[in-house]
Amino acid sequence: MQRLPFRFPIRLPAWLAAAGVLALAGCGTVPASSYDDGRAGAGRSGAGKPAAVPARMLMRLTEVHEATGMTLLEGPAFGEDGRLLVVDVTAPEGEPKLMSVDVRGKTSRALHTDGRGAYTSAQFGPHDGRIYLTDFAGGVILSLAPDGSDPRTFFSGEVDGARMNPDDLAFDPEGNLYVSDSRGYREGEDRGRVVRIDRDTRKATVLADGMAAPNGISFDERHRGLWVSELTENRISYFLLDGKGGVASRHTAIRVDGGVAQTDSIAVDADGNLYQALHGRPAMAVYDRHGERLATVEVPEADAEGLESATNVAITPGGTKAYMTVSGPAGGYLYTFKALAEGTRQSNGG
Repeated sequence: MQRLPFRFPIRLPAWLAAAGVLALAGCGTVPASSYDDGRAGAGRSGAGKPAAVPARMLMRLTEVHEATGMTLLEGPAFGEDGRLLVVDVTAPEGEPKLMSVDVRGKTSRALHTDGRGAYTSAQFGPHDGRIYLTDFAGGVILSLAPDGSDPRTFFSGEVDGARMNPDDLAFDPEGNLYVSDSRGYREGEDRGRVVRIDRDTRKATVLADGMAAPNGISFDERHRGLWVSELTENRISYFLLDGKGGVASRHTAIRVDGGVAQTDSIAVDADGNLYQALHGRPAMAVYDRHGERLATVEVPEADAEGLESATNVAITPGGTKAYMTVSGPAGGYLYTFKALAEGTRQSNGG
């Protein structure tokens, strides 16, 4: 997730406003007439234009909080129990900042709240099964037991002399963390970074800097590289990794024509397709690994009033049912759609 002047109300608490916290994604869409069945290569309309993928409302999870004047859902991730984790970035102390959702029964329960965090993403660590949350406001990565208990600070402090604003998170197969650091966003300066944190030593290494408010981060389907969205430039960069914890090369991979919207979180399915969430529009743009626009996932026009952003998506592991977090003055919602390919770790959290 990311933060742009998300129309902050006067009531926004100082800890949240000071972080400049909140923004999401961006990208315009080209309407098309049909949507294929989710097989490899599906997603193009008969006219050769990006397919229009309809999203259906599953449930409303949250209402606008009186204390903060807004609600913002992010970081969907499926646990081994089949329940979906969702964070509410702007939830005040005492209200759920992390929720567990039964998507079949359409019910939710609180897992965690505290008085410090503005949590923008959630993921399960592959090495220990714990929940990892990025605290954008506090510069902290917090870990919890799968039931939300036993909070521990996994990482805090400065990285190369500057505190992070950690936004999204990706794990490599060994459990090392790769974090999009939106440092410089509030000041309008390209000082964002991609930071790698060693699983065992917790040593933080800057892999890239000088970035324009990096937000979404996800490995490609083969774990050879990272896709990273840069919110204030509406572009997706690709980092080819060297296999030793470093970066071999970096380039701009996709330029997103977002109009009023901007690039937020990223998910990647089993075929390597990128699901680019959009801040400023309740939609997602879907690209293949070569940068071709395949589809636009969008909330129906009849539902769109009061919904401003689609922040992230979790695709059911081993299945194609996708759950998209959507928020705005109307509240925080889960929408569902059929993904173009099956879900994996790269499409489950971050």
